[in-house]
Amino acid sequence: MALKQTGANDRIRLGFIGVANRGGQLLSAFLTHDDMEVVALCDVQGSTLAAAKERLEKLGGKPDTYEDFRKVLERKDIDAVVIATPDHWHAIQTIEACRAGKDVYVEKPVSITVREGRRMVEVARETKRVVTVGLHRRSAPIYAQAAEFVHSGKLGQVTVSRTYHRSNLFPMGIGKEKPSDPPADLNWDMWLGPRPERPFQVNIAPYKFRWWTLYSSQTSNNGVHFFDCVRWITGDEAPTSICAIGGKYVVDDDRTIPDTLHVTFQFPSGRLLNFGMFESSGNRTLPRAGYFEIRGTQGTMYCSDPYFEVIPERGGQFQDSKPRGEEIKVEDAGSNRNHTALHARNFLDCIRSREKPNCDVEEGHRSTLMSLLAKISHTIGKRLEWDPVAEKITNYPEANELLHYEYRAPWKLG
Repeated sequence: MALKQTGANDRIRLGFIGVANRGGQLLSAFLTHDDMEVVALCDVQGSTLAAAKERLEKLGGKPDTYEDFRKVLERKDIDAVVIATPDHWHAIQTIEACRAGKDVYVEKPVSITVREGRRMVEVARETKRVVTVGLHRRSAPIYAQAAEFVHSGKLGQVTVSRTYHRSNLFPMGIGKEKPSDPPADLNWDMWLGPRPERPFQVNIAPYKFRWWTLYSSQTSNNGVHFFDCVRWITGDEAPTSICAIGGKYVVDDDRTIPDTLHVTFQFPSGRLLNFGMFESSGNRTLPRAGYFEIRGTQGTMYCSDPYFEVIPERGGQFQDSKPRGEEIKVEDAGSNRNHTALHARNFLDCIRSREKPNCDVEEGHRSTLMSLLAKISHTIGKRLEWDPVAEKITNYPEANELLHYEYRAPWKLG
């Protein structure tokens, strides 16, 4: 893996904000492309930052390192930033990057509130920046083929889709921990950012924050990927009805999200999307392997990263029982399976062309808000009616207060 192959004047200069876990994976994806150079790294944990710097130096890079992301944004020589920080930071950092003249690749979920996501879209448009959201299957040829198949009408009339996140965390989950001193090399106050001040806890940071409603959720972490795929493939933009039911039933840990959740979304087309989050059982939920199922009158589609397959429908009671088509399976070529690298390629290309990326911030926002509305429905114990144009809850107006929260000073939604 070479860090520099093209001329210095031709390379896009990148800063990475957040280099642990997914940030490290994104670093790998971008390093497959030789027309960019990573010139800055930022993280609030010193050991993580040092490891990323050492990795680049072994490849011949000379990145500068920072604890405060604002120092990266101040640099006039940086063209774009890649943001893979905890989810509660995404909106602030994306907006400030756009205002600093940087294009942005931001990981999903776009935000942790609906208002944050909408403001991100507005600022991206105001500043004319390219903002890509890391829903990388938007750059995967196999999913584009699946979308084309459904849009052509070959699946018939689609009525319902299903997708699941399943992981058996019974019985201990993320564990039970007491507050403690943060690691010496972690800037805990900066990690918290706009969220309320509280003591460090090892089952919150650096990774387990998505089991805490203050910082995100597993619906936002995993569900958003497949909400996005289903929206793309069926052509639905935003739901008008959301109903979530579930609870923390059997996993004995400190989490503040459910261990079991079922959500039904209904779209203006009348189509339904059912989502299940099961963290007390991990066995298969669909009759065929795949991340999600799309049911049409002519057949049912099962999709996963390497392939999609279609099982033809047969007529039921009072209908002709002959198959309504042939069983098909379309496999992705091996060279096209690194979807994150393909997504990084699309972002770099759009920086040059100024075209809209495969997963523009508007699409990322629409897919993310589905997870956020599911959270609100579960919180208040009500089915929500949603106006997707005004982005307001219409049947319980008081619930609109949950579309955003008050930031801890000095942070503001720009």
